[in-house]
Amino acid sequence: MRRMKAYIKAVRFNVPEKRLSNKDMTKLVDTSDEWIFTHTGIKFRHIADEDTSASDLVFKPCREVLEQAKISPEEIDLIIVATTTPDFPGYPSTACILQDRLGAVNAGAFDITAACTGFIYALEIASNFIKSGAARNILVACSEIMSKTMDWSDRNTCVLLGDGSAAALVAVNDIATDSEIMFSTLRAEGNGAPYLIRELGGSRFPFHPDKKTDKHSYLQMDGQKVYHFAVRVLCDTVKTIIEKTNISLDDIAYIVPHQANVRILQAASKRLKIPLERFYINIEEYANTSGATIPIALAEMDIKGLLKRGDYIMTIGFGGGLTYGGNLLRW
Repeated sequence: MRRMKAYIKAVRFNVPEKRLSNKDMTKLVDTSDEWIFTHTGIKFRHIADEDTSASDLVFKPCREVLEQAKISPEEIDLIIVATTTPDFPGYPSTACILQDRLGAVNAGAFDITAACTGFIYALEIASNFIKSGAARNILVACSEIMSKTMDWSDRNTCVLLGDGSAAALVAVNDIATDSEIMFSTLRAEGNGAPYLIRELGGSRFPFHPDKKTDKHSYLQMDGQKVYHFAVRVLCDTVKTIIEKTNISLDDIAYIVPHQANVRILQAASKRLKIPLERFYINIEEYANTSGATIPIALAEMDIKGLLKRGDYIMTIGFGGGLTYGGNLLRW
């Protein structure tokens, strides 16, 4: 019996039109363009309108990947949405909202929460559905409206984040190519949960309308601890993928990491002795869009013609949870 292979058949992205520069940020908090750029690599971030939700933002790239892949919404078997900023808390899932809006009447739908590693996790889940024969076409969507989770008076976080979305169609590879999601590693360090957290609104600290909104309703981050975690696990994940697959680093066309802070990538590049040019970096334009950063980067690369079928691509994610992991793709 022939082994089923899953691959990314199409990928597209969408960001809000509103674009805030570092100069714009200096009007909100005590900072400067030079400080933000030298410490993070960020120049701009895109911010959604007040009435835009996660499903609104990702609807366009979902439609585009179906057109690119030449399949109808009725042919989608499953929709997986990776988001930390869903349309609604808990239920209905953002995936269900998308399923209805797209007209994907034959699809199951669910959300996952793995923060900045969301795409890595969702891709492996989709891959296993395909390999098991349970599905042929799976829509993996990542959408984050980080601007609605931030304290805009906290200069340590508000300069870092932006809004964005992307969608990928994961499908059975029944054509004569080597394209495949070859290997994934999914990991977590739950003891670091307090380092990146938004406390209010869950069953631990439920929202009460009679209580004043405070800092606990916003994203909180221990920047130093997250930084050290990110550098360590980025390096560890690259090494794990190389060891488990016996693929040489020289064979990797691009490493596509989560776009959190350029200093993380610079430190990892130095430790791994990999030129920074081998990493695809677009944080200057979009800032940190959490789980959407990696598929946005892949979509941008595809549009630019940087991704060639048969190339080895490594994706690396790390973020809240704490979660981390990576995929080896044969594009």
